[in-house]
Amino acid sequence: MISSIPSARHVIWTRPALQEEPVGGRTKRAIDIAVALVMLVVLSPLMVGLALLICGTSPGRVLYRHRRVGYGKQSFSCLKFRTMEVNSAEILQRHLQQSPEARCEWEQTQKLRDDPRVTPVGHVLRKFSLDELPQLYNVLRGDMSLVGPRPVLSEELHRYGPSSRYYLRARPGITGLWQVSGRSTTSYRRRIAYDRAYVANISTANDIAILVQTLPAAMRSDETS
Repeated sequence: MISSIPSARHVIWTRPALQEEPVGGRTKRAIDIAVALVMLVVLSPLMVGLALLICGTSPGRVLYRHRRVGYGKQSFSCLKFRTMEVNSAEILQRHLQQSPEARCEWEQTQKLRDDPRVTPVGHVLRKFSLDELPQLYNVLRGDMSLVGPRPVLSEELHRYGPSSRYYLRARPGITGLWQVSGRSTTSYRRRIAYDRAYVANISTANDIAILVQTLPAAMRSDETS
């Protein structure tokens, strides 16, 4: 947990003031652009290699585009390297029908620890969060930020309740307070609390602290999905 950010349960919740731009303003946006550009240049050989690996090991497209809701409730295509089989929807429905335990887990967290849809290469990409590298393009386009709330489906917003107004004040992030505070071992309810805590206490210093902790968090296998 980042020492400079209060724990989610101890944050004093206040209604955020209405703004004409996402929280963090121009300073946060300038940092996003500069860092994303550098990372794309440095990581481009790795990204090309991963794309070839995906192509060579399973049928389907290299990139997966999934609709997410972001700042101001605007919908955008969030990019990832494909980690699932092409018929993932059918595989998921069949698995949930056959396993009550999996259905309960899915309803509570929208994730599965033992996900039958994920390819062997996909497991490795997810373990080290390499599947999310294409989201650097989302950052450059202004859909996302390097640090922010986890991007969610529009139908997930109802689970945020009153906290949704906090989520909608920020650009979703590639990483965030939730990811460095437990990630897959954290309940959905606490994930919402972390997102709200992040927006309520946003600062450049906190963003840097989260970025510094992201790599160690991604390397811990018990915190990956």
